[in-house]
Amino acid sequence: MRKHAARYALLVALAMTLSWLESLIVLPGLLPGMKVGLTNLVVLFALYRLGLRDAAWLSLIRVALVSMTFGSAYSFAYSLAGAALSLAVMAALKKLDRFSILGVSIAGGVCHNMGQLLVAMAVLETARLGWYLPALLVSGTLAGIAVGAAGGLVVERVKI
Repeated sequence: MRKHAARYALLVALAMTLSWLESLIVLPGLLPGMKVGLTNLVVLFALYRLGLRDAAWLSLIRVALVSMTFGSAYSFAYSLAGAALSLAVMAALKKLDRFSILGVSIAGGVCHNMGQLLVAMAVLETARLGWYLPALLVSGTLAGIAVGAAGGLVVERVKI
């Protein structure tokens, strides 16, 4: 039990640290809200090494703590929607066993952005935000590639 709790604490702390580091990264040309998705690396690792249940709890705890520490109620809603849709799609694709970790990560990156966009459209009560979708599809794909490539190495090399 202690080993399990320590593993969770370590992964949550890592996710929070990556979230904080990501907030410091400013890449020219990115539209508001676009990020690399470094925290998804921890969730992807958990999904492949610990299973869906643990990855879901880790993701929920991370979203809650990061929102309370660095964000607001709105950021919680956006993050939760993105994280939930992303994890659901990644888990389904992983279960199909037809996609590499890279493909699973790309789908997760895209779905994370789509989940957040759907919440924004609901909160602002406008479908006009749909113009943002092509940019989010590109950024989600690129982020998914980066996280999936790193995630593949981490999952392969780190045994817990």
